Amino acid sequence: MNLFKKLRVPHTLVLLYGMIVLAYLLTMILPAGQFETEINEHGHEVVVPGTYAVIADTEPLPVWSLFTVIPRGLESAQGIIFFVFIIGGALAVLRATGALDAALARVLRRFGGQPALLILMGMLAFAVGSSTIGMAEEYIPLVAILITLCVGMRMDTVAAVGIMVVGYGIGYGTAVMNPFTVLVAQEVAGLTPVSGIGFRLAIFLPFFALGYIHVLRYARKVRSDPKASLVADVPEAQPPDSPEVSAISWQQRMVLLATMVTLVIVVWGIKVHQWYFIELGGIFFALALVTGLISRMPFDDMARNFIAGASELVGTGLLIGFARAIEIMLSDGQVLHTIVNGLSQPLVAVGAELSAVGMLFIQSILNFFIPSGSGQAYVTMPIMAPISDIVGVSRQVAVLAYQMGDGFMNMIVPTNAVLMGILGICGIPYGRWFRFIWPLMLQLLIAGSLTMALAAMIGYQ
Repeated sequence: MNLFKKLRVPHTLVLLYGMIVLAYLLTMILPAGQFETEINEHGHEVVVPGTYAVIADTEPLPVWSLFTVIPRGLESAQGIIFFVFIIGGALAVLRATGALDAALARVLRRFGGQPALLILMGMLAFAVGSSTIGMAEEYIPLVAILITLCVGMRMDTVAAVGIMVVGYGIGYGTAVMNPFTVLVAQEVAGLTPVSGIGFRLAIFLPFFALGYIHVLRYARKVRSDPKASLVADVPEAQPPDSPEVSAISWQQRMVLLATMVTLVIVVWGIKVHQWYFIELGGIFFALALVTGLISRMPFDDMARNFIAGASELVGTGLLIGFARAIEIMLSDGQVLHTIVNGLSQPLVAVGAELSAVGMLFIQSILNFFIPSGSGQAYVTMPIMAPISDIVGVSRQVAVLAYQMGDGFMNMIVPTNAVLMGILGICGIPYGRWFRFIWPLMLQLLIAGSLTMALAAMIGYQ
C-alpha cells in the first residue's frame, strides 16, 4: 500500500503530450517508410504485408509542429469528440429522470434477501449497462445502497464493490456496443460500427460466469467466517447509511422503455442503414429530448443537465484529440509504418494465434498508463490495426484485444479514477482490493488469451 501511495502517475493529458513529444523525436531518429495498401473483401483499407519500403530524402518536421499538431488532432477527431459530448449530455438527462438509479436500486432490493441472486442480478445489471451505453461513473451513487444490502446479509464492503466493479469491468471487456470503447476503436480501425457483435455476445456469458463465481465464493466465505473479510480490521470500510429510494414511477418506466427502444433502433440503423456518428448522435439527442418530456422536465433543466453531462466529458474529448495528434505526428513524419513494421516482426514470427494473444497483453499493459478507453483506442489502434494486417489476423481481432485489455484492467489499475473513487468512498485500501481482485484478473487474462487465439483461428470479422 505504501508503494502505491508513493507512486505518482502523471495526468493522462501529460502522458499523451509526452507521447507527442516522443513521436516528434522518433520522426527525427527513425527512417521514413511506407507500406502499400489495398481494399480487402470487406471494403476496408489494409496494409499489404511484405511491401514495406524506406522513403529517401524526407524533410524533418519543424519544431512548431509540436504545438500545431494539437488543434489538428482535435479537428481530425471532431466527429467522435462531438459524438461523445452528445452521449454525455443524453446520459445526464437520462440520469436526471432518476429512472436508471431507481431501476438498479429496485433490482438490488428485489433480491436483497437472496445473496446469490443479489450478486447475480446486481453484476448483470452493471455489466449490461456498461456493455451497451458505457456506464461507469453513473454507478457510484448506488454504492451506499449496495453496501448496506450486502452487509445486512453478512457480506462485507469488498463483496459489494466486487459486484459493481467486476460487473462493469466485464461489461467493458466484452462490450457489445459501448460507444466510448467499441465504436471508437472500430472507427479508428476502419471497421463498421458494432460489427462482430455475434462473437462478443457469445463470449459475454463465459467471462461473466468467471466474475460471478469469484465474487460469490468470496461472499460465501465471509458469510461463513466474518473474520475472513479482507477489511475486517479497517474501520473506514464500514457501511454508510443507505439512502431512501422511492418506487419507480410510470414516467420512469416509460423512460426505461424509451432507452431500450433507442438501443434497438441504434443496432437496426447500423446494420440496415449503415448509420454512423451523425445519425447515432441524432438518435441519442432525441433520446434526451424524449426522456425529458416523458419525465416532465422543464426545458431549461433539460438544457442545464445536457450541458452538465457534456461538460463532464470535455476532458475525454481533449484526450481523444491529443491521442489523435500522436498518429498525425507519426504520419507526418512518415514513421508510423516504420514502427508498425518493427513491432510486427516478432509477432509474425510466432504465428497469428500467439500474435493475437500478444496484442491483448500489450493493450493490458498500456491501460495502466492510459486508463481512458477512448484515449487508448486513438493511441493504440492506428498501430495495432495495421499490425493485425501484417500478422494475418483481422482488424476486428485487434479491436477485441484492445477492449479486453482496457475493460478487464480497469478493475485493478490504480490509475482508473472510477475504481479509486469507489474504493475511496467505501474506505477500502487499494492493497486489500488488490488481494481480492488479482486471482480473478489472472483467470480473465488466461481466458482472454484463449479467446484471442480462438478469434484468430476462426477468422473473426
